[in-house]
Amino acid sequence: MTIRRMVAALTEAGFEGGVADLHKSHLLTYWLAATGEHVARSKMLLQGCGALLEPELAAFAKGRAVKRRMASKPLAPYSEREWRDLEAGLRELTQGLLRAHREVVALAKLGPDPSERGMNRQNLAHLLLERGPLTASGVADALGVSLFVFDAAKTDVKSLRDALYPAAHDTFALRMLFGVYCGVVPDGIREVTMEDITWAGSKTVLMAYDKHRRGIESVTLPSRAQRLLNAWLEMSGPLREHASAKAAETLWLFRSWRSEIPGRTAPLFPIISPAEVPGSGNKPRVHLAKRLALLSDSGGPLQLHSSRVRTTYHQVLSLKGWTGRTTIDPNHSARVEGDHYASTLTPAQTDSVESIIEDAQADLLLRARPPLVLSEVEAAAFAAGHPDQVARLGLDDAALAELLSGEMDVFTASCANQLAGVHGPAGKPCPARPWVCLLCPLAVFLPRHLPNLLRLRAYFARQSRRMTTDQFLAVFGPYADRLNRDVLPRFPAGLLEAATCEVADTDSELPLRPEEATA
Repeated sequence: MTIRRMVAALTEAGFEGGVADLHKSHLLTYWLAATGEHVARSKMLLQGCGALLEPELAAFAKGRAVKRRMASKPLAPYSEREWRDLEAGLRELTQGLLRAHREVVALAKLGPDPSERGMNRQNLAHLLLERGPLTASGVADALGVSLFVFDAAKTDVKSLRDALYPAAHDTFALRMLFGVYCGVVPDGIREVTMEDITWAGSKTVLMAYDKHRRGIESVTLPSRAQRLLNAWLEMSGPLREHASAKAAETLWLFRSWRSEIPGRTAPLFPIISPAEVPGSGNKPRVHLAKRLALLSDSGGPLQLHSSRVRTTYHQVLSLKGWTGRTTIDPNHSARVEGDHYASTLTPAQTDSVESIIEDAQADLLLRARPPLVLSEVEAAAFAAGHPDQVARLGLDDAALAELLSGEMDVFTASCANQLAGVHGPAGKPCPARPWVCLLCPLAVFLPRHLPNLLRLRAYFARQSRRMTTDQFLAVFGPYADRLNRDVLPRFPAGLLEAATCEVADTDSELPLRPEEATA
């Protein structure tokens, strides 16, 4: 089809030579007029021509797409009813497959029936379990009978073989239910191998997978996915015993239908992995939808798609309150993660964690203290009237005089010690922003600081208009609350009115960084 379309298009454009006569201009004309799918196929065709192509044209055939396919519209999640019916149907189907598998395995392990030799169900089940997924001709040869004599037992053989060795459509159904339970991308589930499954204890299973976009990822499987995984390993056990080493490495192997093609007389159905049948297309999904008799909300057949399953899984989690910001797994609460997945610390690490906790608690206690706001009269008698505050600030007579005279002023307060290292390295000038002084235990607020405090209040008002409420409360909330509730009310109304006249309500009044501006 690709060759016919390409030849017809080139002939219509006036080209009459062979592959060796093709030039870049001929193919570019064809590619720009064709769809992205036809471009990709024709490039694959040209790559197989080898040395017949000129070097420049060969480079084009191996390079990036000249015309890319249009991006498809993201699939919408299933509705609540569709999702419920899909999960219930898959779960019921899986339970039926597991129940039938266990019954046939139990029957096969009874061994050959000593009372009756031949083609009864017990003997056939034992034969299939011991020899593998035999075809009809393979069973007839093992029993030493002709296919004509064996014809009456074919129905029993097929049902026993289907129960012992899951076919492709059964494996696809379990894979779909696994996606419903864990929400991993379809390609990640499809290509998982036995080495990607890790049992971390008796109740925790880790699965590594590749999305083919950003490398290997891992997920802790939810409990339902773990139970389904155990059930599948039980069902696929006989398959793995008779599979090749390559097929046995994959998780979702299955019995292929290839030997059912007319003219094929192989004694065994081959056991392969999904990676060996990339061209399966839409048939498994259509077959599964018909098998489950699923209907959409509009009344038509429900279209199954693995990527849509993943989208719905994450929508269901979001409705339960998951924001995607959990550390380990979205299916666990913070308490479960802390109880079961927090690693054991060494003594040195424990000391470091305890030091961090102690520092944080001390910082909270310091912030809880009321701000030190002094009037003109209180400032003059500060040392005599507030000896506890003088001791807390660690001031001697000289430092106290500098504090009250303005020599230790910063933008919004007078700082008892700018080298104390409360908000930065000790011995270095404090790097804190102007509003941080409102919660600093070393800050002393005096009447001369009122204009800057009011400028800061105006800045908070401008920020509250340009930010959402949650953003403002997270960034400026504690400082605005301290300013409006604990600092400004301590000053007389006359001083506040006089200082208000000095405020122009612009960013130029504050020492701001470019990213902190409100204009």
